[in-house]
Order: sequence, then structure tokens, then C-alpha cells
Amino acid sequence: MQTLTIALAQIAPRLGLLDENLARHHELIDEARGRGAGLVVFPELGLTGYLLQDLAAEVAIRLDDPRLGRLAAAADGLSVVVSFVEESADHRLFIAAALLEDGMIRHVHRKLFLPTYGLFDERRFFAAGDLLRATPSRLGPGIGIAICEDFWHLTVPQLLALDGAQILINVSSSPGRDLASTNEVGLGTATSWRTLMRTYAQLTTSVVVFCNRVGVDESISFWGGSEVIAPSGQPLFTAPMFEEGLFTVDVPLADLRRERLTLPLLRDERPELQVRELSRIVAERAGLAPDSTADDRAEAGLDVAPGDAVHEPIGFRPGARR
Repeated sequence: MQTLTIALAQIAPRLGLLDENLARHHELIDEARGRGAGLVVFPELGLTGYLLQDLAAEVAIRLDDPRLGRLAAAADGLSVVVSFVEESADHRLFIAAALLEDGMIRHVHRKLFLPTYGLFDERRFFAAGDLLRATPSRLGPGIGIAICEDFWHLTVPQLLALDGAQILINVSSSPGRDLASTNEVGLGTATSWRTLMRTYAQLTTSVVVFCNRVGVDESISFWGGSEVIAPSGQPLFTAPMFEEGLFTVDVPLADLRRERLTLPLLRDERPELQVRELSRIVAERAGLAPDSTADDRAEAGLDVAPGDAVHEPIGFRPGARR
């Protein structure tokens, strides 16, 4: 039975210290190789730290940066996923993750969804990616990469799986929030992520790899808890919370074939149905077609009829002194 050993580099990157983080990546890649790993996964912005704000431009690198090239060379014989701030040729900054294989950059994913709620303010500093692709891999199974918030939008894992990914990798810098004893593990964030990972693994019949960082940036604490989930939705490994380390887990790749033959959910998906209905929804929201789910008197593209009467607040009479 073919087995893939996955190494989860649950690290605490140093904020804004690119060269120090690069050195740590080289160390852990060598250690993972010594443990027989075939795939090594680092967390979101593992090369820079997360809470960069105005530091983002200072630590941004282009894809032709020699330091990234040396990291790719260090990944010879391995598949390695690393994350950093990418500067494009037109000087936009992206939160990016790259698959390094055979001494080269095989694939780059730019974060699609940039949260601006709660403690997040990513859209202020970064541009959003607009391309989603699975990629072939030296490992055999296709790879799909997503970054943190991307997995809070269910279209991302579904599209990656339909595009040929059998291993879905999410690299994350998820801060710990909602500390309460009522949650499964005492941390609401962890409970939510674990629910997502198991659901996506089962519905896409894919191996799901979640690598989350630990440590503290300014006052934000990151909880770790990295995981590998089997295509059945069962967890194969869960890393400790709040502990830095390199954790390895063996994944039987034969499980992918067995699960997809037994539960052919991807085979039975109807992407043409989605395309048709999404096209209708987009047109209706833009007011280019009648809204088939709105109130009968609603104006096109709106939820209310334009002629609805405006009523005086209760307690006021027309012409009365106020």
C-alpha cells in the first residue's frame, strides 16, 4: 500500500524577520526529509509573520527572488508548501502560497478572500487573488491549495476537487477566539475549523491538510491544532494546541481510491447546474433579469417595491410642533 508521509510545520514565525524565518524553513525541510516526509506544509505567511500591516511591503518578495529560489532548491525530492507576501510585477501585494517541487516553483495560489471583519483588516494591505486551480504533483494525486479564509467559502474546496485535486491543503494563521467551556475543545475557533475540515474531506472525498501557526504577533495569539483528515472525514492526526513543532503523519493513498469508488459524490456533482443557476442569480442581483425569488412588487435587483409608502413615526402627527 502506497503511503504518503506528511510533515506539518506548526511554527511561530518571527514578525517581519524574513531571513530568520527562511533559515527556520530550511532547517525544518531538512528535518522533515530525515523523517521520510514526502510533503511538508508550512502555515500562512510562515516566512513573514501575520500581523504585518505597513511592514508588508518591506518583506514582500517576487517569484524570481533568489531566496525563494534557494528554498525551492532545498525542496529537491520533496513537495513543500510555503507562504509569503508576494509582490507582483505591477507592485500589488498578495498573501500567497507556493508549491515547491524538484527545485522549482510548480504552483502559486494567491489568497482569494481577504477578511475585514472582527480583528481582520487584510483588504487594507493586500490585493485579492482571482484565480483558483488545482495542480499536478510529483506525489501522484493532484494538489489544491487554499489560504485560511478561502476555506470559509464552500466553493473553494469544491472547485479544487472538481478540478482534479485529491489532497486539499489549507495553510492558516488562525487566531484563537471564542474561549468557552461549551466548545468541544474549549476554543470556538478550533471547533469551527475542525467541523469544516471534516465536512470538506467527506463531501469532496479528499485528504484535507490543515496547517495552522502558533505563537503571538503583537497581542494576537495563534492556536495551532494542525490536522490531517482522511477522505472519509475521519481525523488521522491532530497536532497539540499552542505548541510549536514538526509533526508527521502517514496517509494511505489507497484510501482515496476506495472512498471515491464507494461514495462517488464528485462523479455525481452537477457543475452545469451550478453554472446555470449562478448565472441566473448574478443577473438577477444586477437587475439584468427579473428576480424570481423576490416579492411580486419588488423593483428589479432590489428587495422592496419603490412605491412603498413612507409612514410617520408612531407618536407624531402631521403639522405638529416637534
